[in-house]
Amino acid sequence: MATTYNNLYLDVRQRLLEAGVENAQLEARELVCAASGKSREQYYRDMALYASDAMEEKLDQLVQRRIAGEPVAYIIGEWEFYGLTLTVNQDVLIPRMDTEVLAERAILLARAAGEGARVLDLCAGSGCVGLAVATNVPQCRVVLADISEAALKICKQNIRRCDLNARVTCVQADALQPPDGALWDFDVIACNPPYIPTGDLAGLDPSVRDFEPRSALDGGPDGLDFYRAVASQWGPALRLGGSLLFEVGIGQAPDVENLMTEHGFTDIQSSQDTQGIWRVVEGVLNR
Repeated sequence: MATTYNNLYLDVRQRLLEAGVENAQLEARELVCAASGKSREQYYRDMALYASDAMEEKLDQLVQRRIAGEPVAYIIGEWEFYGLTLTVNQDVLIPRMDTEVLAERAILLARAAGEGARVLDLCAGSGCVGLAVATNVPQCRVVLADISEAALKICKQNIRRCDLNARVTCVQADALQPPDGALWDFDVIACNPPYIPTGDLAGLDPSVRDFEPRSALDGGPDGLDFYRAVASQWGPALRLGGSLLFEVGIGQAPDVENLMTEHGFTDIQSSQDTQGIWRVVEGVLNR
């Protein structure tokens, strides 16, 4: 028997709720849109219409994948970050609202740097932070850097998707090693590195542990490997008076503040996310 889009949505929402999915309402809508090939606007317009059997079958397959633990962002192949819709797959972390704090701070510093500001998004993943900066600071130029070729492929897709080819470029770089000579004179380096202690990986939520790239999560024995490497080795990529910003995990802000102080950064400050967690640590290089 034919079912309306609205009834399909209600059925999917109920299945997700019963499976313990927290954002069942949002995810049900996203899955219905993905299965039907409709935008959100088209979905709302067509809620009273009947869906095809083929669409219902496709939707059921997507819902089964979600109930089996696969994140909805990977199922639909995109996710929103700072007002942008970005392509994602299992080669990159899913952009999270926590990381919007890093983007916000980088945007403000890029604006303050003025015309021609240069921004590096280090450990870029999907490129979400750098692309948010480029979109919101039209006078700046942005480089997205990641060690993963697969991640850089996603970065390039997102640069095109955001129509930012003129001002954003990609480069392969290992954050654990000193920067290549071509990476220099940045006003802002924003870095969201892997920061989960290796021993904590097994205890992560299965949707993260089993689907998101381990290389983008594992921060070494104490979770601080990347902070040590970047704070100690990437200063030469900053211009004098430039800023280095890190996203940090829960409870890591004091250690990262100390690391940055040890390596000559001043004006150290931290910012909280919407949950009140100290999420971004930043400092200025004046030597």
